[in-house]
Amino acid sequence: MSKNNNIFIKSTVILILSGLLTKVIGFIIRIVYTRIIGPYGISLYTIATPTYSLLLTIATLSIPISISKLVAEAKGRSIRILTSATALILGINAILIIIILLTHDFIATTLLKEPLAGPILVAFALTLPFVSISSVLKGYFAGKQNMLPHATSNIIEQIIRLIIIIIVLPILMDKGVMYAVIGLILLTILSEISSIIVFFFFLPRRINLKTNLAPSKDNISNILDISVPTVSSRIVGNIGYFFEPIILTNLLLFSGYSSSYILAEYGAYNAYSISLLTMPSFFIAAVSTSLLPEVSKFYSQGNILMVKRRIRQGLLFALLIGLTFSFFIYVFRDILLFSLYKTTIGSKYIKILAPVFVLFYLEGVLTSSLQALGNAKTTMRISLYGVILKLITLSILSLCHIGIYSLVISEIINILFVVFLNFKALKKCIYAIR
Repeated sequence: MSKNNNIFIKSTVILILSGLLTKVIGFIIRIVYTRIIGPYGISLYTIATPTYSLLLTIATLSIPISISKLVAEAKGRSIRILTSATALILGINAILIIIILLTHDFIATTLLKEPLAGPILVAFALTLPFVSISSVLKGYFAGKQNMLPHATSNIIEQIIRLIIIIIVLPILMDKGVMYAVIGLILLTILSEISSIIVFFFFLPRRINLKTNLAPSKDNISNILDISVPTVSSRIVGNIGYFFEPIILTNLLLFSGYSSSYILAEYGAYNAYSISLLTMPSFFIAAVSTSLLPEVSKFYSQGNILMVKRRIRQGLLFALLIGLTFSFFIYVFRDILLFSLYKTTIGSKYIKILAPVFVLFYLEGVLTSSLQALGNAKTTMRISLYGVILKLITLSILSLCHIGIYSLVISEIINILFVVFLNFKALKKCIYAIR
C-alpha cells in the first residue's frame, strides 16, 4: 500500500514540478512571440487554432491514453504496443496532411472568412506527425509510471523552442507578419524533434529488432478498442471548438459587427483571457496523467478500495488547485495580463469566467477516472451533449447584439453542464462497483 502511494505521489510531484517549470518557460515564450508578432499576428494565429485542435485530436486519436492504459494493465509486450501505436498514428497523420493540403483554401475563405488562414493551416498540419509521435512516447512512459522522461522532454523542448523563437522570429517578422506566424508554427517541429530524441534515451536498451519492434494486429486492435470511444469525446469537443469561430464570425457579421472587431476580440478572448485562466491546467494534467494508469491498474486487479481512494485524491487536488488559482487570477487579473502581455485586454472576460473555472479544473480528473474505469463512451456522450448545448446557445446569443459575451456565456453554460453530468456519471459508476 505504501509503495503504491509512493509511486502515485512521486509521479504526480514530478509532473507538477516539471509542469511548473515548463509553464514558466511557456509563458516566457508566449510573452516573446506575442510582443514580436503583435495583435494582428496573434489574431491570425488564433483564428486557425480551433481547426488545428481538431486536427491534432484526430491525429493522436487518444492513442497516448490507450497506450498508458494497456501498458499499465500489462496487456502484451509494452514495446510492441508502442511500435504498433506509432505505425497506426503515422498512417492517420499522412491522411490528415493530404486532406488539409486539398481543403485549406476552402476552410480559410469560406468557413473562417479569413483567406490568410490558409497557409497557417498548412503549417499547422505539417507539425502533426512530430507532435503525435512525442505524445505516443509520453503515453508509453505514463503507462510505465515513469514520469522522468515526460518531465525531461517537456523542459528541453520548451527551452529549445524559446531559444529558436528569440533568434529566428524577429528575422521572419522583418519579412512580414505572415512569415512570422507561419515560422512560429513550423519552429514547433524542431522542438518536438528534440523531445522525441530525449525519449529515445529512456527506451529499453536491449530490443530484439525482429520480435520486439514489429507492429502487432492484436495490439492495434486493443489500442483502437480504447482509443476510438475515448477520442470520440475529444473529437466532439474539438468539432465544437472548430465551429465556434465559424458560427461566431458569421452571426456577428450578420448582426452588424465589423470583421476587425470580431478578429480582435476573439483573439483577445482566446490569446489572453482563456490563456490566463487555463494557466493552472498543467497541475490538472499532472494529476490526470498519474491517475489514469493508477486507477486502470487497480481496477484490473479488482482493488476497488484503492480505485476509490485514488479518485477521491485526484478530485481533492483538482478542487484545491481550482479554488486557489481562480481566486488569484480573478483578484490580480489586470496585473497578470499587463505583466505577461503588456495589455489588459480580456480582463472583462476573466472577471466573468474565473469563478466558473473552479469547476472547469475538475473536468480533466473526472474524465480520466471514467476512462480508466472503461466508461469512455459515457464521456463521449456527455461531451456531445455539451457541445450541442454550447453551439445552440452561442448561435442564439450571437444574434442578441452582445458581441463576444455570447461566447463567454455559452462557455459558462457548457462548463456547468459537462462537469455536472461527468460527476453524476462517475458517482453512479463508483456506486455500481461497490
